[in-house]
Amino acid sequence: MQDFTPSDLKTILHSKRANLYYLEHCRVLVNNGRVEYVTEAGSQSHYWNIPIANTTTVLLGTGTSVTQAAMRELAKAGVMVGFCGGGGTPLFSANEIDVEFAWFAPQSEYRPTEYLQAWVRFWFDDEQRLAAAKAFQRQRLDFIARHWLNSRTLADQDFKFSEARLTSALATSRQHIDAAPDNTALLTEEARLSKQLFKLAVDAVDYGEFTRAKRGSGSDPANRFLDHGNYLAYGLGATAAWVLGLPHGLAVLHGKTRRGGLVFDIADLVKDALVLPQAFISAQRGDDEQAFRQACITRFTQAEALDFMIDTVKAVALAQGMAA
Repeated sequence: MQDFTPSDLKTILHSKRANLYYLEHCRVLVNNGRVEYVTEAGSQSHYWNIPIANTTTVLLGTGTSVTQAAMRELAKAGVMVGFCGGGGTPLFSANEIDVEFAWFAPQSEYRPTEYLQAWVRFWFDDEQRLAAAKAFQRQRLDFIARHWLNSRTLADQDFKFSEARLTSALATSRQHIDAAPDNTALLTEEARLSKQLFKLAVDAVDYGEFTRAKRGSGSDPANRFLDHGNYLAYGLGATAAWVLGLPHGLAVLHGKTRRGGLVFDIADLVKDALVLPQAFISAQRGDDEQAFRQACITRFTQAEALDFMIDTVKAVALAQGMAA
């Protein structure tokens, strides 16, 4: 087999890569020079190829293991590897600590420093950090409007909601974001809008009674799909931060409530726009986890979610860095 250099494996830009994997009950290893995952069916083993040069993230859930050789090949190809619980639940829960993810970022090359330098210029200033968080939230609103209003994809799946209610909710949220005096107020507004979007989605598919459960504790399909889809978004968020050379600890909104909060800041740009409606659509029509996961990944690809994440973070870094 022809030898490839790490640079050969990175010829496809991360924002253009097609694959995001979530795996359970399998082994990830190198077989004949290829990274594969192995599943067991009775006495037989089935080997499935992972096209690492066209993959952004591999999320490993319950019952998985990965060899050192496989981790080395994934790192060479610039693939982000994350460990989480089954179905997109926190990896560990003990006492008052939730470990959302254990991330293993590729360490095989230097990352760009332009955006990190711009980021740290403003990050230590409370007002500038708040301004960056507001910029993220405004982009979140724009992305929701773009992918909910006049959406052929949602209409084709009988997701029928009141566009007037959504437009009013987004306008009110924008006013609250502009007026927010601190991060606590901004987090409160983020949660308030999400609650309104849940209500719109419940009505759109006639879901019935719904209460958003804490991470991993929901038993109904919509809650489980929301958790699972959000973790797929976290994988993209982690990849976006790594591509731009930004440490996950330099959050602008979630830093005081979650470790590695920048991943959550970035993922929030797309979660409510893409994951939320798909979770209720899939729950109402009885999709299994695999069907929902594929629908989510398709939505991410069609919406160019990773492109949007990277472009937004770049723009905020440069704008706030120059203002600092």
